[in-house]
Amino acid sequence: MVFNTGAALLDAIVLAVVSHEQQGTYGYKITQDVRQAIDISESTLYPVLRRLQKDGCLETYDMEFGGRNRRYYRITAAGAAQLNMYENEWKIYSSRITRLFEGSEEA
Repeated sequence: MVFNTGAALLDAIVLAVVSHEQQGTYGYKITQDVRQAIDISESTLYPVLRRLQKDGCLETYDMEFGGRNRRYYRITAAGAAQLNMYENEWKIYSSRITRLFEGSEEA
C-alpha cells in the first residue's frame, strides 16, 4: 500500500481483528489477519498490542499450546468503545476522501 498507516488507524485495525474472536486470539494470528488489509511485520505489531493493553483496550491471558505458552489477546469494554469511535470516525473520513476522488462538490 502506498499510503502511510498512522498509529490510530493501526490501533483501529488491530482492535477490529481482535474483536472478531470471542475467546481472544494470539499475536501471530493477529499479524496474519492484519496483513489482509496492510503489510505489517510482527516487530511492528507487538508494540501496538502492548500499547493497547497498557491503555486498557486489550487484556491478555496465557494458555499452553503444543508444549509452549501462547499469549492471547482479548478486547475489553474500553477497547470495544474505542473501536466503535474509530469505526464512526472512519466512516466520516473515508466518505470525505471518496467524495474528493469522485469530484463531488460536497466534500
